[in-house]
Amino acid sequence: MAAPANPSTARQPVRAATAAFVGTTIEWYDFYIYATAAALVFGKVFFPTADPFISTMASFGTFAAGFLARPLGGVIFGHLGDRVGRKNALMATLVIMGVATVGIGLLPSYATAGLWAPALLLLLRLAQGLAVGGEWGGAVLMAGEHATQARRTFAASFAQLGSPAGLILSLLAFRLLTTLDEADFVSWGWRVPFLISAVLLAVGYFIRVGVNESPDFAKVLERQERAEIPAKEVLRTAWRTVLLCMGVCTVAIGGIYFTNTFMLSYTTQTLGLPRTLILDCLFVVAIIQFLVQPVAAWLADAFGPSRVLITAAACSVLAPYPMFMLVSQGTAFSIIAGISIVLVFMAAIYSAMAEYISSAFATHVRYSGISLSYQLCGAVAGGMTPLVGTWLTYHYPGQWLPLAIFYSTLSAITLFSLWALAGHKRRLALNAPRASVSAASPRSLPL
Repeated sequence: MAAPANPSTARQPVRAATAAFVGTTIEWYDFYIYATAAALVFGKVFFPTADPFISTMASFGTFAAGFLARPLGGVIFGHLGDRVGRKNALMATLVIMGVATVGIGLLPSYATAGLWAPALLLLLRLAQGLAVGGEWGGAVLMAGEHATQARRTFAASFAQLGSPAGLILSLLAFRLLTTLDEADFVSWGWRVPFLISAVLLAVGYFIRVGVNESPDFAKVLERQERAEIPAKEVLRTAWRTVLLCMGVCTVAIGGIYFTNTFMLSYTTQTLGLPRTLILDCLFVVAIIQFLVQPVAAWLADAFGPSRVLITAAACSVLAPYPMFMLVSQGTAFSIIAGISIVLVFMAAIYSAMAEYISSAFATHVRYSGISLSYQLCGAVAGGMTPLVGTWLTYHYPGQWLPLAIFYSTLSAITLFSLWALAGHKRRLALNAPRASVSAASPRSLPL
């Protein structure tokens, strides 16, 4: 890895937050262009069949495969981040993601290469999953651990802000290509957003290289507190915390792919709406998400993350019903308004949850802990959500109520997990002083 620059300590929090934002924007751009292409074109290019349902399911299957690789990426890069440093792990994830994404843009179609085409697509998709699996935890920690304690939720939210920013860029890229006719779009047009990733990779690398290592990790090194196998220690000592944090992430992860991936397929194939219309609507919705997230993070720092998160999750349980009522009307205004109702609460959760779950783990295993939690949840809730949505649409044609109930279920899991994690963190905080006293003076407490 390149040698880090040495800017003044005073500028490091801002630089770290900026690097987290830019880096995650690039990573999520790469991830979202795959999601968009999977919904719009990969079924035709790599899985051509007579049944559009089968092609779409196969395409979403490779999309889900990336999520299955994310926990492994979380383990690998979490280990590196907790052993050798957050920064080096992040530089590696950025490069892997960029190379894999450009590679997808260069792949031959099924018509040209036969089964080799979907096989190579799957391989590169798995590489994307490994990279994203390590990216999220490191970016959150680099931004949050450089900030003061009072501003950590807001600082960590800059890593989260990369998700809507990457979505905006990906939708813009595909929207510009919709001026092509269908044949050109399927033949070569879809490749352009993937090839552009090479330029973004170079930009992100040079921004990230100027950030110093996390101060919290520097203290871990100084105190020689590094775990031999961080993931093993997390699963041995904090498996309940991992499960609760997975639950907290459920609607934030599943919801984003419900609204931005599944809804592409639902609105174009089930409702028969034009591709350009839904892409334009999702572009506006992504801008709304981009604006909502920092506000939610600021509110979490001001009023407490538990209060903001639980309120947003409770509202999220009810949100999908008016969403589908409005989306079913098929106008631009109704689609934007409907999806925005769901997205405001989902974005609030996504923005504030990063520091909330980070603080549940000890510093020396924090990268591994939050990566495992987030990526295991992603493998289940993120990867499976478009598949479940497509299955429900197929088996309940013309009915949106099963889809709304499915989304409410994701929200309810998050609501319960937030309540349980808040209690768990309070118990850990109460036990910590007792453990310190016991370690210092074992005879000072009654038997």
